Amino acid sequence: MTTEPSTTPDPTPPDPGPGSGAAHRTWAALHRLSERHAATEQQRRRHTNPYLADPYEAIAVLLALAAGAAEPTPGEEPVDQADLLAALALVPHLRAEVDTLEAGLLTLARGRGLTWQAIGHALGLGSAQAASQRYDRVTARADPATGTPGVGEPAG
Repeated sequence: MTTEPSTTPDPTPPDPGPGSGAAHRTWAALHRLSERHAATEQQRRRHTNPYLADPYEAIAVLLALAAGAAEPTPGEEPVDQADLLAALALVPHLRAEVDTLEAGLLTLARGRGLTWQAIGHALGLGSAQAASQRYDRVTARADPATGTPGVGEPAG
């Protein structure tokens, strides 16, 4: 399926300066996507497996339990060393998933006519060149044809 590049003006707001924009951009992005595409439980659950936690959810739950930020359910075992090792084993998979998501978003953004400057601003980068270089790095990591480590393989 081919999509036409957008003819709308550059959506990048003016940069409010160092340090002041990142938190606002993060909140605004989360609010926009939640309101438009994840407003209901049905919308939020459409990409998840109802029978098994994904790596992010498994790590986040374990971290919250281990840090005391979440209460265990009655009868739930406390977090032990094997749980921590299992969570650490999921990190390379999670990192590969994030790289694949970012590579896909960057490819879509460029395909729909967004400038490197706009993309760099959204990512909190200082320049169009930094955004372009990030695209090169992320797509290289996300592309198994390059021979870079994949899911479950150490990076070094």
